[in-house]
Amino acid sequence: MRSRESSLSFDCSSPQVEEGFAWAKKQALGFVNLGDPVGDWYEAALPGREAFCMRDLSHQCTGARVLGLQELTLNMFRHFACNISVTRDWCTFWEIDKNGHPCPADYRDDSSFWYNLPANFDVLQACFREFLWTGNIAYLEEPCFRRFYAATVGEYIARWDKDGDGIPEHHASYDSRGLGSYNEGGHGKGASLGGDLIVLQYAAFRAFAAMHEHEGSPVIAAELRRRAAGLKLSYNAAWWDSARQRLQSLMLEGGSFSDEDIPECQIFPLLCDIIDQGEKRERTLQATIEGPRPNVEARTYFPEIWYRYGRNEAAFEELMALVDRALPRREYPEVSFSVIGSMACGMMGIDVDARERMVATIPRLTTEVSWGCMDNVPVLDSLISVRHDGIHESVLENRAGPALLWKACFSVNAQHLTVDGKRMPAETESGRDGKLCSFVTVPMEHAAKRTISVGRF
Repeated sequence: MRSRESSLSFDCSSPQVEEGFAWAKKQALGFVNLGDPVGDWYEAALPGREAFCMRDLSHQCTGARVLGLQELTLNMFRHFACNISVTRDWCTFWEIDKNGHPCPADYRDDSSFWYNLPANFDVLQACFREFLWTGNIAYLEEPCFRRFYAATVGEYIARWDKDGDGIPEHHASYDSRGLGSYNEGGHGKGASLGGDLIVLQYAAFRAFAAMHEHEGSPVIAAELRRRAAGLKLSYNAAWWDSARQRLQSLMLEGGSFSDEDIPECQIFPLLCDIIDQGEKRERTLQATIEGPRPNVEARTYFPEIWYRYGRNEAAFEELMALVDRALPRREYPEVSFSVIGSMACGMMGIDVDARERMVATIPRLTTEVSWGCMDNVPVLDSLISVRHDGIHESVLENRAGPALLWKACFSVNAQHLTVDGKRMPAETESGRDGKLCSFVTVPMEHAAKRTISVGRF
C-alpha cells in the first residue's frame, strides 16, 4: 500500500486541535490504496476487509475531497453506480473489495447478499454533493451515473415498495437482503423501515431535482421536488411522537412504531434538513447532544451536524473526543475522514457550489480556538486558503486556479460588513438554527487575497 500525499494544512491557536488534525490527516491518508484491480481507492469499511461500502463512502467523501482524494472517490462511486442490476432488484453491491468484486463477507450471489435499502438514496445525494464541491461533470453526464440515479428514484423504489406508499420497506422473508434502515439492530425484530430510509429518499429526490434544474429540465425537477415535499410532510406528521416529544425511529411490519430510540434515525433527519424548523428540530437536536453516545460510526456524524445548527461548543467537544487516543475503535476509517471533514466544513464553515463557482465560509470558532487557518483546500479547479480570527473576521486567498465568488457569512445581524477596509452593504439570510446571518459576495480573481469582517459603524 502506498499513501497519497496531501498539501492540506491546518494551523490554529490550539495545539490540541493541530495535533488532532495531524493525526486525522495521517490516519486517513494511510487508508489510501493505489494501483489495485479496482483502481485507486481508500478504505471505507471495517478495518482489515480491504473494501469500501456504500454508507461509509457516502460519509467519508467529505473529508476525502478536502484532502484532495476526489478522483479516488469518483472511481469508488462509479463502481457502485455501474453495478446496479435488475438481477439484484436494482441494488448494487453493498461493499466492494480491492479487486473490484463484491466483498465475500456480504455477498454470496444475486439471491443472497447483505443490503441496506437507504444506501442507493445516500449514494445519489452524496454524488451530487461531490459535483457541487469538485465541479466534476462526470457525476452528471456519465451514463452509468445517470442510469443509477434514474433507477434509484424509479425501478428501485417500485421493486421494494410492496404496500404502494412510494417508500421501500423490509419484510421478514428478505432476511438481510433489503434491510429497511442503516441500523442493523432492528433486523430480526420485525422492523419494516427506519426514519433514515425516508429521510435519505427525500434527500435523493432533492439532489436529483437539483441536477435536472441545473441541466435545464424544470418539469422533471418540479416532479421530483413534489415527491420530496410529500415525504417531508408525511414524515413530520407521522413520525413525530408527541407523547415523548421526539422522533420515532423504526416502523414495524403492520404500521406500529418500535419503542427503541435509534441514533441513525435521529442523525439523518438533521443531516438532511427534513425536520420542520421549530420545537421538533430543537428537541431532536438537543436529544442527540444530551443523549448517550452511540457506536463510533454514528458518533462521527455529530460534529458536522452540531456545527451546522450552531451548536459550536458541543461540536468542538465531540470533535476533540473523536481524536482522543482513548477513544475505542478510533482506527475505524470513518473517524479520521470525518474529523477532517468536520474541521473544514464545520469549524471553518467552508462550502462550495459549482453551479455558481462560489465558495461560502462562516467562522464557527469557539473560545478554545481564537484563530484558525486552513491552507491548500481543493475546491473546483482551485486551491484556496481560509483564515478566521474569532467569529468576526475572515480572510480568503485564491492560491491557484481561475476566478471564484466568495460568499463571506457571519453569525450576526449587521447592515454592513467591511471588505478590505471599505464599508459594504450586507445581505441577510436565516441559518438552520433560525438565526440571521449577514453576508457579502465578492469576486476572487486568481491569486487574490481579501479580508472581510464585521465592522463597527
